[in-house]
Amino acid sequence: MRLIPTSACATLTLALAGCTAAVSPSKPAPTATTGPANAPAVAAKPDEKPADKAAGADAEIKANLAKLSPEDRALAEAQMWCVVNNDDRLGEMGPPVKVMIKDKPVFLCCKSCEKDAKADPDKTLAKVEELKKKAAGGEKK
Repeated sequence: MRLIPTSACATLTLALAGCTAAVSPSKPAPTATTGPANAPAVAAKPDEKPADKAAGADAEIKANLAKLSPEDRALAEAQMWCVVNNDDRLGEMGPPVKVMIKDKPVFLCCKSCEKDAKADPDKTLAKVEELKKKAAGGEKK
């Protein structure tokens, strides 16, 4: 007789747990509102071409860089990428943030990067020079 309650409990546990793939805590499971995990966060307009989307991003970056003084804008354009988050172009997340490290201007994508940039000044300044060389050479990063 004990077998029936044990079987019922095991069946109920499996039913509640479901048969889905394991989900990483850093990546939530897809839901009806978010869609599949590999879907883009924002759906593109049906008639929008990738080139149009890139042009829009470039226009936004240009507008954010224009909020800087002419001298700072020239320095930020020469650096092109955030020193901390090398995947972020300066101006993608609003106007770049200027910090002074060893009396030299360094531009960051956002205020959140300031602590990391100041943690190792020599490494940060070396990265700025590397980014400037790559930007001058027309490389992506």
